[in-house]
Amino acid sequence: MAAARVHPAAGGRVTPTVLLADDEPLVRTGLRALLEQQGLPVVGEAADGGEVLDAVRRTRPDVVLMDVRMPGTDGIEATRQVLAALAEPPKILVVTTFDNDDYVHEALLAGASGFLLKRARKEEIAHAVRTVAAGESLLFPEAIRRLVSGRVPGGEHARAAKRLTRREAEVLRLIATGLSNQDIAAALVISLETVKTHVGNIFTKLGAGNRSQAVVIAYEAGVVKPGHLAGQ
Repeated sequence: MAAARVHPAAGGRVTPTVLLADDEPLVRTGLRALLEQQGLPVVGEAADGGEVLDAVRRTRPDVVLMDVRMPGTDGIEATRQVLAALAEPPKILVVTTFDNDDYVHEALLAGASGFLLKRARKEEIAHAVRTVAAGESLLFPEAIRRLVSGRVPGGEHARAAKRLTRREAEVLRLIATGLSNQDIAAALVISLETVKTHVGNIFTKLGAGNRSQAVVIAYEAGVVKPGHLAGQ
């Protein structure tokens, strides 16, 4: 995947590029204007989930804003296709109308890095794109907690979670509160490199590709409870 662009007005900071996937032309037009106003270049568009993989290969974005509900190939299947086909896939941020959408839950389990509501403010959308592009922070932990609330833990995810050590489970609970690796290192009084090793082990054992997927699996497995918050 191409390296993220450096925006000259951002003081040398890396600026992620974005591909828009939505079947509504007006939505794509609005998102393009909003993102470019926030200094985030839009490098391509797709009108159906079935077009996303080819568009990603052609434009090599850092982040895909993916409508979760599209005719033909939906955002869940498009997410699976992109993540399975590419050695270095972009981060995927699914967009939905409802924050309790089962489609979003499935998209996160499929490997999407986070989700946004279509009614989100422009600053929230720009923040979300930059957050998932950076990859180290969990996007909107409270929203993910609400999404999984009421689901009964168990099944294959519970079996995978049994492979975690006590320390790895502790790190996973802190990830679920939205803490970065550096924050976790400070909270547990361990080195940043040790935290990174734990996070890598967690991803491997859970079969997760990112923090959001790992946290959703953790809720599904009962490792993290819906009432678990930072400081508790």
